[in-house]
Amino acid sequence: MAGEPLITVVGNLVADPEPRVSQAGKSWVTFRIASTPRVRDRQSGDWSDGEPLWLGCRAFGEYADNIAASLTKGMRVIVQGRLTQRSYTDNQGQQRTSLDLDVEEVGPSLRFATAQVSRGQSRGQVGGFGGGQPAGQSGWNKPSAPQDNPWTNSGQQGNSSPADFGGGFDDEQPF
Repeated sequence: MAGEPLITVVGNLVADPEPRVSQAGKSWVTFRIASTPRVRDRQSGDWSDGEPLWLGCRAFGEYADNIAASLTKGMRVIVQGRLTQRSYTDNQGQQRTSLDLDVEEVGPSLRFATAQVSRGQSRGQVGGFGGGQPAGQSGWNKPSAPQDNPWTNSGQQGNSSPADFGGGFDDEQPF
């Protein structure tokens, strides 16, 4: 539906993403995250865990493949998507409600970790974290020679060296 709001949730993966394939041969993935707020007791000043929010997440196509290849249980992630709600009956006959997220964007949280991003192999899109290219290749477009960089004087006409301006800035840029 057009105009649906996107929400962003930061949480931890509670299990490895589960890649799947539909009967039509299309890939999709499901994963669950738990987002637990920290709550401070005003009287004691102590911090404790609040009530966790559990969200099932799903993504489709090549995006699903990138998620399955990149994310693992325990990773802290930032997930953005469209919130949906579904009702079902559990194994004990109890009526339950589940909140799910149709994923638009997902990535690792860099607050407590680092990540190495590499370009996906098809369509030139940024893919997973650490997959998609041989080791040592970042996948990002880099100038092939110093003269391709418009922010340096290297290869440009001028009367000063890049070191004179702390990084190669010039009064006249080549564009």
